[in-house]
Formats: sequence, structure tokens, C-alpha cells
Amino acid sequence: MASVISLEVVFDAAADAAVRREWALLDAAGLPSQAQHTGASNRPHVTLLVRSALPPFPAERVEGMPPLPLTLGAPVLFGTGRTRVVARSVVPTTALLDLHGAVHALAGSGDDAPHTHPGEWTPHVTLARRLPLDRVGDALAALADGGGEPLAAHALGIRRWDAATRTVSPIAGRGTLEPC
Repeated sequence: MASVISLEVVFDAAADAAVRREWALLDAAGLPSQAQHTGASNRPHVTLLVRSALPPFPAERVEGMPPLPLTLGAPVLFGTGRTRVVARSVVPTTALLDLHGAVHALAGSGDDAPHTHPGEWTPHVTLARRLPLDRVGDALAALADGGGEPLAAHALGIRRWDAATRTVSPIAGRGTLEPC
């Protein structure tokens, strides 16, 4: 996909701040971190759907929002080759999986990124991209220094991210546009 549209769950202020602290821990350790992406639309989120095009979305039909309680769990790694993505896992509750499935059903068929398709999705919050493989231990140590405990969170809304225009727009709930 050259350009992408994504639908993303955003968090309450406390969870947003907790994830940003983890971004800062990685950055302070001299590691790649989402803290280094300073665009106004960059904020902690869980991606529900990614595809190259998405017509207007029927937000009024999204059930389960807001707020949706979530638990951000242990760190997970994604990727192959010489770098990894470091993320916080999100415990997949029935309510979260139902929301994910409903979003995909309402969106209809499309060229979904496989890792966001129901049955293949691993809910997570990205902390760092392009982390060199030989620095994974450093990243996990930095995160552990911050406590590393599960984080209680509430999903407050769903936003639409358009990579081509670098814009976000609200889909459902509240807290979808402004960073906390």
C-alpha cells in the first residue's frame, strides 16, 4: 500500500501519558522511540484497520465506544531482519475483539493490511520502530526501569488517520483529535 488510511483507538489522558513516559524512557536511553516523531497527530493508539482507501465510515453504528476498558500488557516484538518494532501488548478482551470485528464489518471489504484483519490481529501500542536487533535487551531494560507493570487504560474514541494528508478526523467517541 503506497498511501494508507487507518482507524485507531485512542486512550484516556492517564494511559496516554503513561505510554508517552515509556516513549521518553526509550528516547533517554538513546534508542529509537515514538517520542522522536513530533507530528501533531502522533499519539499512543491501537490500530484497528489499515487499508489504501476507506469511504466515509458510519460512526453512529460503532458500538462499544466509549469508554472501553483495556489493559496494556507486557512488551512484544514484531518484525524480521535486523530491526524490530517494540510495542505494549493489549490484552484482547471480548469487548475489544467485538469492537474490532464491528469496525471491519462496517468498513466492508477492502485491501486490509493482513496484520489488522480479524483472526490475524495482534492488538498493541507501538513504542519504537526500527530498533536494531542488538539493542532489544537495552530497550526491554529501559522499559523495566519504568516499572513495566500492566497499565489500565480506557479507549475513549476512534479516529481516522490519512497518511497522504497527514490528518486525523474523529470517527466515534471523544478524545480523537487532540493529544492528551
